[in-house]
Amino acid sequence: MSILNLNDSALLKTQSYINGQWLDASSGDSFAVTDPATGEIIARVADLGASETQQAIAAADQALAAWKNKTAKERSQLLRAWYDLMIEHQEDLAAIMTAEQGKVISESRGEVLYGASFVEWFAEEAKRVYGDVIPHTTHNRRSLVIKQGVGVVAAVTPWNFPNAMITRKAAPALAAGCTMVLKPAAETPLSALALAELADRAGIPAGVFNVVVGTNAVAIGGELTASPIVKKFTFTGSTPVGKLLMKQCADTVKRTSMELGGNAPVLVFDDADLDKAVDGVIAAKYRNAGQTCICANRIFVQDSIAEAFTQRLTEKVNQFVLGNGFDGATTIGPLITEKAAANVHSLVEDARSKGANIHTGGNIDGQGDCFYQPTVLSNLNSEMRISREEIFGPVAPIFTFATEEQAIAMANDTEFGLASYVFTKDMSRIWRVSEAIEYGMVGVNEVAISSEVIPFGGVKESGQGREGSKYGLEDYLEVKYICMGDI
Repeated sequence: MSILNLNDSALLKTQSYINGQWLDASSGDSFAVTDPATGEIIARVADLGASETQQAIAAADQALAAWKNKTAKERSQLLRAWYDLMIEHQEDLAAIMTAEQGKVISESRGEVLYGASFVEWFAEEAKRVYGDVIPHTTHNRRSLVIKQGVGVVAAVTPWNFPNAMITRKAAPALAAGCTMVLKPAAETPLSALALAELADRAGIPAGVFNVVVGTNAVAIGGELTASPIVKKFTFTGSTPVGKLLMKQCADTVKRTSMELGGNAPVLVFDDADLDKAVDGVIAAKYRNAGQTCICANRIFVQDSIAEAFTQRLTEKVNQFVLGNGFDGATTIGPLITEKAAANVHSLVEDARSKGANIHTGGNIDGQGDCFYQPTVLSNLNSEMRISREEIFGPVAPIFTFATEEQAIAMANDTEFGLASYVFTKDMSRIWRVSEAIEYGMVGVNEVAISSEVIPFGGVKESGQGREGSKYGLEDYLEVKYICMGDI
């Protein structure tokens, strides 16, 4: 399917969505959205800036009172309608995603379902925002606790999951009674605008969900962080940018939740099921061409099995088919931009120059400058950049360790702490290692750790707050204590 041959062509939007209206930039400016597989222009999208962001904030503020005063069931029903439309238009949403982001079409279909699952989950959770009655300390008083939405929420989302990273934030915010201004990544705005179109069709009122698209991230982000109207700021992206945004939010003491960089370790012990561990690393490393924040970034294999593991992994990686995500034979697509591929290659070249062994891949592919060959590296050490930096590409670096203690120390030797993975059959070791490694999420003999029902998030410099599960709603709620006297 071509993106220009959608079942519902009205889902391909090129204007931003503010206060229920589709708007061009006041400047008249636009920018091109390109297919990373072909370099072709998919669409030209209105390039908004600071003034339109102010307009969107005002719209969200104006819509807030009516939205938060809807009953939880009313908000739930509207979110459910949004979910139903996402499912109905799964194929078109997936096609838009593959065209602008590059991932294999089967992965795009899966992401649409994953993204929709958050809307379904929080539609249900909207009706379960419970308070408390605190046992009283004096006979003539009663103490109550209620929870209310924080207010206007600003969200900035990345290009690697252009559907799910939006719904993980928008669904709990709207369920809690908040309104939202969203700035999606300029590389992948079409998925966000398609979601806005479906939200509009679902009956979500004007001003409740606004999408501002623009290439001037500094100007748009500056308005979102500086505005006293915005009470919460949520961001998914790199740690350096997250730190900057947190500083900008400090002047208005906003609530923040940050899902930042990762440097995920995989610990493979000598008693692990080797085939299961290899398949797990394949799934954890190469999904979305390695462009996920929970991708396996450092693979630690016990030295006694390292040679066998590396051989089996290389055999599996050699079976990948690199190509256009719309091609049914393709199993791994391009990276998002030429710059992204060049950055990945610089990490590989640094490792190569310092003695790394390249078992397969190791270069930009002849299909185009966005295509990076699936790669396996070994004979690595801590002096190489690849041991510390997030790769964000299809490169599997294999390190070795001798003891459990050494593996834990190596896994923790990073400022990041998002996701981690452990392969072992020893139940005692599972407990010891899971408790000792400093990560917000641990997958044991499993890498498919994410769903709408679990608390997704990290520790250390990988961020704060959780998305999904009952905990994901708490980030959009304020606790209010009410003391009732003269009882």
